[in-house]
Amino acid sequence: MQAALHSYAVRTTWRLSPRRVIGGSGEVGRRGWARYLSDRDQAVPSLLEAKMREQYVSLRSHIPTFAAIDFETADYGRDSACAVAVVRVEGLAIVDRAYYYICPPRRQFVFSYLHGISWSDVVDAPTFCQLWPSLRKKLAGVEFLAAHNASFDRCVLHSCCERARLSAPSHSFQCTVRLARTVWNIYPTTLPDVCRRLRIPLRHHDAGSDAEACARIVIAAIEAGGLPSSRPLLPQL
Repeated sequence: MQAALHSYAVRTTWRLSPRRVIGGSGEVGRRGWARYLSDRDQAVPSLLEAKMREQYVSLRSHIPTFAAIDFETADYGRDSACAVAVVRVEGLAIVDRAYYYICPPRRQFVFSYLHGISWSDVVDAPTFCQLWPSLRKKLAGVEFLAAHNASFDRCVLHSCCERARLSAPSHSFQCTVRLARTVWNIYPTTLPDVCRRLRIPLRHHDAGSDAEACARIVIAAIEAGGLPSSRPLLPQL
């Protein structure tokens, strides 16, 4: 941020040339030049301060509130969520983290070798239907949901809602696979690959770690101006 502010100040100062400030051809005498320098020395700091404050307020008003979400499933069925994590972001800062075990509709676990969760871990956990009121509160007021390979997590969310006879949330999804490819041209684009490139800590297939990594990828993309609804930090005047 400090570097961005310095770059912004340099660009703005360059634009306040004698031709722009004084007008005309820019050819001025010694008195005119001295007056220009005096006026510039007084005007530039206040102008920079006011303009950067204006840009900062405008920027902050366009930063979305969102939640990153990650599901782990017990078997091949998309309705078999056994864990979910939600990381909420407001103003480019993580403000809440939540992790829940979920008792899936079937006892069979196929993917314990990936996430380490077994039936004994979730047998006393709430079903998705029982958990939904708490989960819905975590998603309240967000503009979108983010996930790595978002089609999977969206399908799990909707399948679990359908099985529980609940109305699925209408949030749009941002896929961090797409963001990583679009913003940084990262290939391959597995979550470990992206996190390694962006130096984001990760314990893969831990829902809490995966969700936070997704949140941090989106934050980095917003800072780079990589979301359709976002703008780069300190945009051009």
